[in-house]
Amino acid sequence: MQAFHGIDELKNAAGQNLGSSEWHTISQEQVNRFADATGDHQWIHIDEEKAAAGPFGGTIAHGFLTLSLLPMLTSEIYHLKGVKMGINYGCNKVRFPSALRVSTRVRANAELLGVDANSLGFLVTTRVTIEAEGGDKPVCVAETLAVVVP
Repeated sequence: MQAFHGIDELKNAAGQNLGSSEWHTISQEQVNRFADATGDHQWIHIDEEKAAAGPFGGTIAHGFLTLSLLPMLTSEIYHLKGVKMGINYGCNKVRFPSALRVSTRVRANAELLGVDANSLGFLVTTRVTIEAEGGDKPVCVAETLAVVVP
């Protein structure tokens, strides 16, 4: 876990890899709860029997569930101290290059792309790649944006 003390330290890390999170297992219960929360009950996510005979050999996590792991995973990678708040500002680009099978462990790796002044404070751009243990392609690559108010 990297700790940055203020925006100047964070700016100095622009262009650097910030490291990786711990590994986390994606459970079927987690996928089912996400399906209930979003109303996306497609069989590839929740019907274990049908999905076992499907194209992925079992149930897979929703892409947006994978994306929603970013705050938890990146909080294990770095922390910015000495600021009033950080606000999720969205994403420039999100891709899901590979399906995420249920019961697989994932972790994130973050690269700080830039820290730029804006009207509220600073716009922090980070590329976060979520990998599945043993996978040959990432399950999610997202360029995220946060506004940090000093």
